[in-house]
Amino acid sequence: MPSGNKGKNRSGGSLSLKTSNKIVRKQLYVKQKKEQGKERHEERHRRRKEEAKDPKLREERLANNQPLTIERKRVWDDVDDDSLGVAVDVAELKRRRLEKEEAEAARLADGVTEEDEEKDDDADSMLDSDEEGDDDDEDAEERIERLRQERAQRKPSIAPSTTSTNLDMTPDSLTRQFPNLFNEEPPVDPKILVTTHLNGTIHKEAEDIAAIFPNSTYIRRSAHAYGHKYSVREIAKFAKNRGYTILMIVGEDLKKPSSLTVIHLNGEDVAPGPSLTYTIRHYLPGKALLGHGNPTNHYPELLLNGFKTPLGILAAKSMHTMFPPRPELSGRQVVTLHNQRDYIFFRRHRYVFREARATEKNVVTAEGKEMEGMQGIRAGLQEIGPRFTLKLRRVDKGIGRAGSEGEDALKWEWKAKMEKVRTRFNL
Repeated sequence: MPSGNKGKNRSGGSLSLKTSNKIVRKQLYVKQKKEQGKERHEERHRRRKEEAKDPKLREERLANNQPLTIERKRVWDDVDDDSLGVAVDVAELKRRRLEKEEAEAARLADGVTEEDEEKDDDADSMLDSDEEGDDDDEDAEERIERLRQERAQRKPSIAPSTTSTNLDMTPDSLTRQFPNLFNEEPPVDPKILVTTHLNGTIHKEAEDIAAIFPNSTYIRRSAHAYGHKYSVREIAKFAKNRGYTILMIVGEDLKKPSSLTVIHLNGEDVAPGPSLTYTIRHYLPGKALLGHGNPTNHYPELLLNGFKTPLGILAAKSMHTMFPPRPELSGRQVVTLHNQRDYIFFRRHRYVFREARATEKNVVTAEGKEMEGMQGIRAGLQEIGPRFTLKLRRVDKGIGRAGSEGEDALKWEWKAKMEKVRTRFNL
């Protein structure tokens, strides 16, 4: 080979480009990768020794190495509003309001009011009667104690979840708009009627969806040429007169489930509503899952994850009313509704506690410490199915789009412009 071409090949920055011999290039490349791996191994070993001496170094490294995902970039509306459709964290908003009320109550307990602050320096606030001051102190102390009790409504978990939904943080605006869904009365056992659209052909899929919810009944919706074609409002009236609490309509497209409408029928003297309309994506029946399990008639446990905004709390509460409030733990079944980027992932599993294998680590808490009493125990999961994904599209006041009347008939509707900002989510 001419010397000019050989010198040209040697001008590369990588070791693998400094020779035109393919075999030598391969050997140089393998040598280079081994050296890089050796450097990384030595760096990890050195870092491990330093972190063993000072555990704070590991905490700082893990805090700085968190991946910058879309969820971490999530933006919130900078408003003091908890109405439907506003992207605010209701837990954070309520925490700020409670802190503000506690500060106001503490200021009143100290005898300082807004009027006193606006008075001139010559005015003496100590001239007030002692009896009025004592009454204000008692009211302020009672108010502080009430606020503390509201904060301590839920007992802290041994391993708290960072994504679980707290329905105790329901804003007052939702309570005023949907008083039948958000009330202090003990929840009743649901009774659900499931049907399809006219000319429905997905009877097997609709029966599988109905089997998810306890106390549910599936009725085929007839579309015979000589039969009466019942409307949704007629079906809702029929179901309400027979004690049903929820009407569920499963839509289809290309003989697959494509939509799900949940209509709350409420009590006898209360108008039906609200209605929540979802789209169904990626429906997969239980039999199509590898190693699937068979469901039983036990009431499942319910996990609601990732619902933070007022609209998310409404969707979570609607799902919460579909399951009896007393899960049967002996059945070891759990239904998970996980919200992520406004998509609600539905999963149904059966779990079992077993002894941990030699290669498995013990259960740890949120801080990374081993949980006491759980050493040597692991949980195994078996998916039952079906598996699908929901996306909320509409919230109507009454029975769907046609059965809602008034100025506030449409409570919320998804629009394409809502996804222009990729880091803003509605649920």
